[in-house]
Amino acid sequence: MPEPQEPEGAIAGTGMGGAMDLAVSEANTLEKGPGPAGGPQGKPRSLWSDAWRDLRRNPVFIISGLVILFLVVISLWPSLIASGNPLKCNLAKAQEGSQPGHPFGFDGQGCDVYTRTVYGARTSVTVGVCATLGVAILGSVLGGLAGFFGGFWDSILSRITDVFFAIPVVLGGLVLLSVVTSNTVWPVIGFMVLLGWPQISRIARGSVITAKQNDYVQAAKALGASHSRQLLRHIAPNAVAPVIVVATIALGTYIALEATLSYLGVGLKPPTVSWGIDISAASAYIRQAPHMLLWPAGALAVTVLAFIMLGDAVRDALDPKLRS
Repeated sequence: MPEPQEPEGAIAGTGMGGAMDLAVSEANTLEKGPGPAGGPQGKPRSLWSDAWRDLRRNPVFIISGLVILFLVVISLWPSLIASGNPLKCNLAKAQEGSQPGHPFGFDGQGCDVYTRTVYGARTSVTVGVCATLGVAILGSVLGGLAGFFGGFWDSILSRITDVFFAIPVVLGGLVLLSVVTSNTVWPVIGFMVLLGWPQISRIARGSVITAKQNDYVQAAKALGASHSRQLLRHIAPNAVAPVIVVATIALGTYIALEATLSYLGVGLKPPTVSWGIDISAASAYIRQAPHMLLWPAGALAVTVLAFIMLGDAVRDALDPKLRS
């Protein structure tokens, strides 16, 4: 009776033939290329590559990203779309409506509303980006260290953040900024960082506490990795995603907060060009000349909405529970 034939590529139980068949089998597997869930050479994709793939397919991210890119460009080079001077005014044209060369009309001082709206983007984007970076860096460092070391310093930081959370933001701005006479954006940015870091700190603390319980961190600790190596190499890359999401959404909030403080008269002050200042000046003429309020308020609303939409899209992409 003929002996049964083994299927091609089968691995022998012992001997050199088994090793050779195993090598052939592995070579054939590599030649087939990666599976649908893998990257080059079958390597699994990382969280960041999956997130970027999802973001590129998300229309909310694309639309908000294009709006923000446009705002950044006109913030850096406002003369590309506005050739006038935002501080050049003509009282003879005060509160007049749209005219050739002046599509948004004139404000109560006879300044071109279109030019001031374009130049106001620079102030809002600068305040939002700088405040967000300051809050994210300070909050991440303090919260990350407290979550990693725990104990006494964690308790102290928790009590400090409780105190800051009890301070109303607008009321704190009225008290702290009312004594500032500077016309620059830095006092406003400093105030936002001072009262904004506790939120990021709480997020970073919880994320670090969760990440340091993972097996790879415990293995690095058992192998003698230093505290700095554990934090920077193993914990931070896996704990930074929630901080990025919260900071992106908060950026739009800081832009709205700057406009609110400027509207109340304690934020930015003339001759600085700001949407909040223009909205405050136009509020008294809303019935006689509504265009003075419409355009800066509309630009502010679109900007804040774009950053909030971007933050929501980033959150959906980085949260594994929300990704399909």
